[in-house]
Amino acid sequence: MGTDLRPPANIWERSGPVTSIPAQLAEVLPVVRAHADRCDAEARFPRESLDALRASGLMGMLVPRRYGGLGADLRTFSATAQELAGACLSTAMIWAMHGQQADAVVRHAGPRLAQDLLPRIARGKTYLASVTTEPGKGGHLLSADAALTSEDGLLHFDRTGPVVTGAEHADGFLITLRAAPDAHSGQVSLVYAERSQVAIELTGDWNPLGMRGTDSIGVRLKGSVGQHQLVGRQGEFRTVAVDSMIPVGHIAWASCWLGAARAGYQRFVRLLTSRDRPRGVDLQSPLTAERLARIRMDLELVSGYLCGVIAEVDDLRATGQGAEEPALHIHLNTLKLAASELAFAASDRMVQLAGLTLGYQRDSPLRLERLFRDLRSAALNYANDRLLTANGNLCLLDRRVRLISTPLRQTDPGQAVK
Repeated sequence: MGTDLRPPANIWERSGPVTSIPAQLAEVLPVVRAHADRCDAEARFPRESLDALRASGLMGMLVPRRYGGLGADLRTFSATAQELAGACLSTAMIWAMHGQQADAVVRHAGPRLAQDLLPRIARGKTYLASVTTEPGKGGHLLSADAALTSEDGLLHFDRTGPVVTGAEHADGFLITLRAAPDAHSGQVSLVYAERSQVAIELTGDWNPLGMRGTDSIGVRLKGSVGQHQLVGRQGEFRTVAVDSMIPVGHIAWASCWLGAARAGYQRFVRLLTSRDRPRGVDLQSPLTAERLARIRMDLELVSGYLCGVIAEVDDLRATGQGAEEPALHIHLNTLKLAASELAFAASDRMVQLAGLTLGYQRDSPLRLERLFRDLRSAALNYANDRLLTANGNLCLLDRRVRLISTPLRQTDPGQAVK
């Protein structure tokens, strides 16, 4: 087919931007697109794409300008993640999760670590990987088994992570560990370790159904770091997680899933409205119209909820309010749940509507088969069942039932109920 199915480079300008997109992205996207197919086929880390991101300055998107970063807000971060995901979801997730780690350093590192690390992140010299998974507990964020030990002014650790995105390629690691050998599992510390400070042993391979380019292998990390390399207070990782890692992580994931699904839908709509429209899709059929409408509805709902959550987190950060309110965590969990389920549902509907040749074949120009495989992972990336259980318990703590985009302070209609 002769139709160019790639989304236009300036789609945010055409669709009415909610925020600005960094100009550097225009140079990065062609590189990301050029290597996406090979990275998927070979389960190969997108080194060329990461190199382009490093050179562009986008690795420092959330780093404040005083450290040489772009100092962008979460809306710009989200919009950029969506654009990258439209080109390659694996690359977008690698970049977005790095941004999540960078935000934790920005908000919770001490002065010495911040002065040393943040300028290197801003220059693209340090790509951060996250080590939060652990054998026996999976991806449960707020607990740890392996413990830090302290000796001669250093913190020592021996830590296994069964799933660590980009572990072989990272320049540094943010690692969750039990605060001390006698600490309980909920007393968790977060430490930053340079690659040169750890011995890395590969403990697993990566040959998944989708998200094949993330190279999320298993590793064992053994090393020692200085006391100043704690991110947040000793044993108080929960503060870092609630303030930074959880909100930015859920915004990052949802943005990537939405961006990938949206780009797939763009390719599909452009094909249906081109001279090369497939004869198997009847645009006069009410069933076709209904399916197109449902796909669009799924994307609209994710986009709207994502914007609402970003606004809520931005408001809390601007006013310096804490992030402990149960309703906020319901909203963050709901964002992840809704984005993972609806983005995948949209891909499934697209495959069904496009049919066997255009939707299911690996060499189709629509690339819906890869989109379907990639988005199937979304519900598994921190299991949806776990978040639903958490939300059910949180619902009992939010007696006001404060829904998204309602004021942080409002009258409780059930105030008289005791």
